[in-house]
Amino acid sequence: MTSLWFERALLPGGWAQDVRVTIDAGRITDVAAGVAVQPHDERHAIALPGLANLHCHGFQRGMAGLSEFRGRPDDDFWSWREIMYRFLDRLTPDDIAAINGLAFVEMMESGFTRVAEFHYLHNDADGRRYADPAEMAGAMVAAADESGIGLTLLPVFYAHGDFGGAPPAPGQRRFLSDVDSFAALVAASRAKLPADAGFGIAPHSLRAVTAEELTAILPLADGGPVHIHAAEQTREVEASVAWSGQRPVEWLLDHADVDARWCLVHATHLTDDECDRLAASGAVAGLCPVTEANLGDGIFPAARYLVAGGHIGIGTDSNILIDAAGELRALEYSQRLRDRRRAMLGSDAVPSIGERLFREALAGGARATAAGTGIAMGQPADLFTLDIQNTAFAGADMRTILDRWVFAARDKAIDCVWRGGRKWVAGGRHIARDAIAARYRTAVTALLA
Repeated sequence: MTSLWFERALLPGGWAQDVRVTIDAGRITDVAAGVAVQPHDERHAIALPGLANLHCHGFQRGMAGLSEFRGRPDDDFWSWREIMYRFLDRLTPDDIAAINGLAFVEMMESGFTRVAEFHYLHNDADGRRYADPAEMAGAMVAAADESGIGLTLLPVFYAHGDFGGAPPAPGQRRFLSDVDSFAALVAASRAKLPADAGFGIAPHSLRAVTAEELTAILPLADGGPVHIHAAEQTREVEASVAWSGQRPVEWLLDHADVDARWCLVHATHLTDDECDRLAASGAVAGLCPVTEANLGDGIFPAARYLVAGGHIGIGTDSNILIDAAGELRALEYSQRLRDRRRAMLGSDAVPSIGERLFREALAGGARATAAGTGIAMGQPADLFTLDIQNTAFAGADMRTILDRWVFAARDKAIDCVWRGGRKWVAGGRHIARDAIAARYRTAVTALLA
């Protein structure tokens, strides 16, 4: 049993002072506010519940920075995708474990305690299944285990190259399944998961799955989350209209029984009607503002969506830079740049932008990963502390602390991180960083040689 005492902690009902948290077997067994510190308590200043990273392609951390050059005058998402395809051609399961391991360490150090891995790299380099169809999934489980991060695994169904069942491109050969082989992959992947892992499925996009295939694979989620890329790019929207007469989100809302189990990743290009209907569905909009900016995707209509009662969460997607506070900051700044206003995503109930975004991302991430959250009895002991000695927090109080973290802090703002009751980050540094970083350097150096 572990007991932690905090000067201030963000509880489900709001900020509280002098908070004592008792942890046993990885879960919070008691939370008491307004109590004195006890001699055996571990003391800290500011505690926050850990966030869920609801959309991640971990292997892409290994190619961060490789596409930041002018390749042609019309560079966009689609030309970036070709670079990504070339990078993944050489990846082995050991490479995946090494690259994901460092990505997961960096997530933990930035305040993420769970990751939803949108896992589509299933096949060997020649496009054939490994003897163990969940070979790559096993590499991700190993990386999560070594880093300590909570894992929600989302095997991806990918069968086609474009809307209407178009043939896949050669660069997509490592992703491909049919319905039967995907069912086998799902079963084999489930068998590799630790007890505290989550599981769902991810039809990649309406480009990669037909309506009939979508219907066939949805039962494989078995009540777990369903994630899908939707309306990330204007070209995707135009192709969807040409195929079906409907935009991607419009089609999903009309044909797929979208509800609270679903996470529509990006959902960047929405009409007002789609925005309001998606909000009413109970689904989570999975936003990855840093990646969306990096790829030139566009700006999600977050202000309207939140007013309509929609749920959002944040993800690191391509992992060009892993920073939970940076994702929240980029989300707010994108709204300001589009509308030429300030303080866009606060509310009357929670006027602090940082706190509003943190609370929304906390709740949406928990929904999208089917995982508990919050500093509360019965919840997983997943939390982190801010380093009050960081100059960004000078003079901060509970009203401003999250604004300071999101908008004003640089590195070393986070002090400690617990996941499942175990402290994995201390003094801002992951306890296994050195060994994991060394394997990452070896793997990526060899891949890029």
